Amino acid sequence: MDYQRFFQNSLDQLKNEGRYRIFADLRRHCGDFPYATYRAVDGSEKTVTVWCSNDYLGMGQHPDVIAAMTLAAREMGAGAGGTRNIGGTSRYHNLLEQELASLHNKNAALLFTSGYIANEASLMTLASQLPDCVILSDEKNHASMIQGIRHSRAEKYVFQHNDVGHLESLLKQIAPHRAKIIAFESLYSMDGDFAPIAAICNLADRYNALTYLDEVHAVGLYGPQGSGVAARDGVMDRIDIIEGTLGKAFGVMGGYIAGSSAMVDFIRSHAPSFIFTTAMPPALAAAALASIQHLRQSNTERRQHQAKAHQLKALLHAQGLPVKKTDSHIVPLMVGNAVLCKQVTDLLLLDYDCYVQPINYPTVPRGSERLRLTPSPFHDDGMMDKLCTALAEIWQRLEITEKIKKAA
Repeated sequence: MDYQRFFQNSLDQLKNEGRYRIFADLRRHCGDFPYATYRAVDGSEKTVTVWCSNDYLGMGQHPDVIAAMTLAAREMGAGAGGTRNIGGTSRYHNLLEQELASLHNKNAALLFTSGYIANEASLMTLASQLPDCVILSDEKNHASMIQGIRHSRAEKYVFQHNDVGHLESLLKQIAPHRAKIIAFESLYSMDGDFAPIAAICNLADRYNALTYLDEVHAVGLYGPQGSGVAARDGVMDRIDIIEGTLGKAFGVMGGYIAGSSAMVDFIRSHAPSFIFTTAMPPALAAAALASIQHLRQSNTERRQHQAKAHQLKALLHAQGLPVKKTDSHIVPLMVGNAVLCKQVTDLLLLDYDCYVQPINYPTVPRGSERLRLTPSPFHDDGMMDKLCTALAEIWQRLEITEKIKKAA
């Protein structure tokens, strides 16, 4: 076996398909978001506007958040010093978990090092430990949810995206006595559509199933105090397990679940990727706590964010560009070809100083490659006009519309 040749051939295939990921070297400008300094491979640098950050509200640069992180780091040092069980739990961890439980009106919450780990660990633990468990998973669930379900080795059914009728037809096939978990997202980040949460909760009640809701692209952005889409829709109390992130709207890092005291304690006591992982640094916990507390009191950022997303969609549509219609803050600009998608983002960066990362398979299905634009309250009118003009010019320059039509 020629291992190195195998590795290289695989990488070459990714490059030929236009799916090879290149990490942009960015130095974000604190206090001047969304600007960043981009450093090219040759060492040259220039200022760019970031259009694909998940720091939706710019909370990663908020003075209160930075002050809280700085104070905690000076007080306790850089790291946690161990797992949560062995020396890694601080007062900041406990306060943050209490705040998250309060945010979602649940009895308890549990921190993880990322939203990915929160999903993987929680779903794997629940489905593997509940006797004779079956998981019903939306077909567009995030990779972290799919991985947790796969690792649980529980029986699973995949229901068509947001299709309540198909979900019920699957539930009818499962013996009533069996444990059941319906796993889905409130807001799907690639297409920007919302789940019919209330209708799914109705089925969960009818068929005695637990509801597991991923709110990572909604917490901080929707609902009273930024509690999420379930809270916006008035059904948060009907969700058994809410999973969220601290790395998007809250602008820091980490993931969490919130639910009943017994359920949270059960996962805390049984999930290997929680038990054996070094705790998040206290400074991160303090920063996340400050961010959540601010956004619970302020609706300004949420209102501005929605307005900017609506404005950008209108501008793209006016340019005749194929922006996908959504009711959320997600702005998908459809390309439909991995190579073309990469060419668009390369030209945006090189010629127009706009940084966007292409979204290709396996994040989205082949043939649905896109740009996922994330305007923030800090993207002004000039930035938006520049981006939309640049995209229109690139679309014409690369003859994207004609090429996609010909391929179809």
